[in-house]
Amino acid sequence: MKIIYYLPFTIDHFPRNSRGFTLVEMLMYMGILSILIVVMVDVFAASLDVQLESQATSAVTQDGRFLLARLTYDVQNAQSVLVPAAVGSQSASLQMTMNAINYTYALNNGTMQLTTNNGTDNLNGFDTTVSNLTFKRLGNGLGKDTVQVVFTLTSNVVRNTGAETKNFQTTVGLR
Repeated sequence: MKIIYYLPFTIDHFPRNSRGFTLVEMLMYMGILSILIVVMVDVFAASLDVQLESQATSAVTQDGRFLLARLTYDVQNAQSVLVPAAVGSQSASLQMTMNAINYTYALNNGTMQLTTNNGTDNLNGFDTTVSNLTFKRLGNGLGKDTVQVVFTLTSNVVRNTGAETKNFQTTVGLR
């Protein structure tokens, strides 16, 4: 005599696609997904590092070029240099006259400022800091003095390798 047990439902009664996933399949999917997420986070972090590097370098280069161009233009068009007063002297500020207007370049809390009769302008951007600003008056013996300008620009953008720092120097003569 055979005893047959009849269950009201069996696995064979369910369609094949509604059975779900096994534990092993779920663990495999989660492992693959975890690896993919880690790789994507690393790629995203690397792209942010490259962006910060580019932003720091660009800020220092742009501000440095602008400051040199502005100083060169103003010194070449100046009628006289008042500070530094004597040939061979050095100063932290530059004062000159151009078209009866006094121009004074000076450093104020990491910002190069230009003060004229019309007010004060900040010359470098908010993402850079100026330091070690010096002006040295040089002579050529013909009454047309030259001014040597030296300054250091440092980026305020925080990056993994530290701040971008660049030294700038130029010598400009009065016309």
